[in-house]
Amino acid sequence: MRGALLVAVALAFSPSRPLSPSRRSLVVMSAKKQVLVPIADGSEEIESVCVIDVLVRAGAEVTVASVMPTGLQVMCSRGVKIVADAMIADVAGKTFDAIILPGGMPGSVHLADCEPLAAMLKSQVGAGRLTGAICAAPVVVLQKHGLLEGKMATSHPGFSDKLLDQGPVLTRVVVDGNLVTSRGPGTALEFALTLVEQLYGAEKAKEVAGPMVMP
Repeated sequence: MRGALLVAVALAFSPSRPLSPSRRSLVVMSAKKQVLVPIADGSEEIESVCVIDVLVRAGAEVTVASVMPTGLQVMCSRGVKIVADAMIADVAGKTFDAIILPGGMPGSVHLADCEPLAAMLKSQVGAGRLTGAICAAPVVVLQKHGLLEGKMATSHPGFSDKLLDQGPVLTRVVVDGNLVTSRGPGTALEFALTLVEQLYGAEKAKEVAGPMVMP
């Protein structure tokens, strides 16, 4: 069965054969959503892992990238160590369906100061692709680089007073077009499931939430 499936997939991608509607659907279904989660020393570990885990459960291909010059391993804000998949320079030329920023301090400052990441974020927002940030990151990263102009957003209570639009700051998760923001570790699962909904739709978000025993 596995061999037959591999043959079918190979035929579907064969350049010598035109794509029928059914084979075109196979190609579309086989393409995973590509998501980048950049991390740094001082990133918030609950937010980082919640986003990574929930998006993987949804079927996304998540790349965790370190922005630290010291290497792939980062020390999060509460001492948890995470080993990234790649350095940010290794993925700087790639296009992602979503770029999602965990918060935490001084992790958010490190993200904000990373020039390759800043360039990727500006390109992501300019192209209208999904961008997400939680905790300190909406203010410390996105607002610093002018990426919240004309957008509604929320942030951690310790930073939300710096948001230009104070209207939605008490909302746990805010969606404004292709921008998703949230408040902190306690809203991380809601944030991650909202990202799933934006990438895959409401039914997929419910499917992922069920086995997690979400209320």
